[in-house]
Amino acid sequence: MRGAGLHAAAAGVMAEDYDDEGQCKRQQDSRVPTFVLSTMASRIEYSEKYMDDKHEYRHVILPKELARSLPKQRLLTETEWRGIGVQQSRGWQHYAIHRPEPHILLFRRPLGTDPVTGKVVAELEREAKEAYAKTMNGAVQRK
Repeated sequence: MRGAGLHAAAAGVMAEDYDDEGQCKRQQDSRVPTFVLSTMASRIEYSEKYMDDKHEYRHVILPKELARSLPKQRLLTETEWRGIGVQQSRGWQHYAIHRPEPHILLFRRPLGTDPVTGKVVAELEREAKEAYAKTMNGAVQRK
């Protein structure tokens, strides 16, 4: 869809225009066709989650034309990444920029994070760390 080369930033849509739920705070703007934003959001790809002993991780692959409109030298706030159409449960933080492929956003959250509240729950944290330890012990034994 070549005509959809209009990116959100070029059309005047800024992260400040969205609340923490990713909902637009201003009146519908005729300069920004809704189909452009929804088409871009529908092309966002999400990895499976993976973990280490402290965090769970995932990466999100944006359409390259959308990624071109993002800041290059800083991480995105939750309001910003939700504002461009990234949809995931609470607690995720954009934690690194992968310079060779800036259209891939790297996210993490602490193990045991409640996906509804975004807060770490001690019981969930303990269970997640135990599950991780079992997985790692099984991997070591298979070698």
